[in-house]
Amino acid sequence: MNDPLMHTDVSSTEPSPGMVKTDRSFFFYLVIALAIALVVRFFIAAPYIVVGSSMEPDFDNWNYLIVDRLTYKFSEPQRGDVIVLDLPHNTGRALIKRVIGLPGETIEIRGPEPIVTIIHDAHSEGLTLDEPYVIPANHGGATDITVSLGPDQYFVLGDNRKVSADSRIWGILPVSDIVGRVLFRLYPFNGISVFPGEARYSEDMSL
Repeated sequence: MNDPLMHTDVSSTEPSPGMVKTDRSFFFYLVIALAIALVVRFFIAAPYIVVGSSMEPDFDNWNYLIVDRLTYKFSEPQRGDVIVLDLPHNTGRALIKRVIGLPGETIEIRGPEPIVTIIHDAHSEGLTLDEPYVIPANHGGATDITVSLGPDQYFVLGDNRKVSADSRIWGILPVSDIVGRVLFRLYPFNGISVFPGEARYSEDMSL
């Protein structure tokens, strides 16, 4: 005679095939999700937090940003792009700056404001860069600078010229040190935006 109690005890201690399959499916999808998250984090987009005032007034301390790591794999940075970069010769420190000078150009910075002049093949006499994102209170910093850029080299500045440590201080930025383009601002909530602070220039350097 079968003992129903014994039968019940045995069945309760042996997982059913369906339960084992469910557990394996859970771990499989968990591994896939983690793999996708890692690919996104290191190759497509990554979060960064602004620390400091070098990009005021467009970017304040503790702004939470999402940086697009993918675009510059297929296209070149443009003047006016706001980017995150690895500080040359200082591994592990990331900065947020604005692209000012492009490969093949000569950048001149003169005067107390200071005024930025771009010299390239199409305008050998130089064109003054229109920079409404630099407010009068933020003028200052290093001046009387002339820099010529080679292939894959960029000149970047902070919008708060008075306090920013940028290409005026540590020099030319190689393209290999560019992490990516600022894609989203997610915090503060009243400042949520796409391509925050970005400026698009025409051929005559006007916005």
